[in-house]
Amino acid sequence: MKVTDIRIGMLRVPLKTPFKTALRTVDTVEDIVVMVHTDSGHVGYGEAAATAVITGDTHGSMIEAIRKCIRPRLIGADVADLNRNTRIVQTALERNFSAKAAVEIALYDLFGQLYGAPLYKLLGGGDPVITTDITISVDYIDKMVADSLSAVERGFESLKIKVGKDIGLDIERVKAIYAAVEGRALLRLDANQGWSAKQAVYAMQALEDAGVQLELLEQPVKAQDIRGLKYVTDRVHTPVMADESVFGPTEVIDLIKMHAADIINIKLMKTGGLSNAIRIADIASLYGVECMIGCMIETSISVAAAVHLAVAKSEVITKVDLDGPSLCRYDPVDGGVIFNESEISIVDAPGLGIREVRGLEMLEE
Repeated sequence: MKVTDIRIGMLRVPLKTPFKTALRTVDTVEDIVVMVHTDSGHVGYGEAAATAVITGDTHGSMIEAIRKCIRPRLIGADVADLNRNTRIVQTALERNFSAKAAVEIALYDLFGQLYGAPLYKLLGGGDPVITTDITISVDYIDKMVADSLSAVERGFESLKIKVGKDIGLDIERVKAIYAAVEGRALLRLDANQGWSAKQAVYAMQALEDAGVQLELLEQPVKAQDIRGLKYVTDRVHTPVMADESVFGPTEVIDLIKMHAADIINIKLMKTGGLSNAIRIADIASLYGVECMIGCMIETSISVAAAVHLAVAKSEVITKVDLDGPSLCRYDPVDGGVIFNESEISIVDAPGLGIREVRGLEMLEE
């Protein structure tokens, strides 16, 4: 099975409600979809989100990176030679992590199809059912409480609360949500780089003193402020998770050695795909550090790859934040991973199991 072409499409799926964080507001998924074609007729699917404020990737930059730098190097490649192929992708150009992720996901999909097995089995196996949290966007307190109660009623046992816009209001938001769902759901707090280190310590100590028990605090400070992240980690009881501060394996090693965070958030759009995500999980496992698997605003194409990884590396990926498809009004994918509110299950089909992507707009050169 050899690669004959790489084609690109645009997928647009409206969200049920706007997704709001301290960094941005999104109401529609607009992702690049990659299809890697082969001489056997098999097609591998990948996807990438344009998240300029986090990864620096835009639709235009991803399309050019794939067409001009990655595709020419992969035409004629043997699908079975996975390590060589992922190395080609990672060295085709600097950064451009989301573009690389889309192509890598498609290559791993084809690798599973080649050997007739679901991807998670080729990555090590595991229980093909996991449970995700759901995101509660930053908003008015009453709206966030109502959204939290609705999520609990739908069966979600972990809520990821977005804060980071107003320190005083953030504290009140969290207190109100905690009072409403106490004992029924765990709360994960995501500040999305919205606080300073001292503000984060102030907010967390205020919440802890008020009896609010949080499962974790995610990325309270700016991505590059590793010292600030460590400052927070050293001064609060709640476990601190690094997200935008960590993209690749070497950054993970540095952060762990500094004891700058307690948990690592792995996202395929940051790592450039599955190969580096696997390395990060293995590094974290060696150091005894837990990981979360997360996603950007993505559909069930790329999130499916994250699910397969989470299942195969469940001993270190202990927390799941893969609610992207659940936030969409509909699932455009036929086949693949099944998203049923908080429960995510993998079908017993080769690779990612994707048969078709509906509503795909092909982008011609």
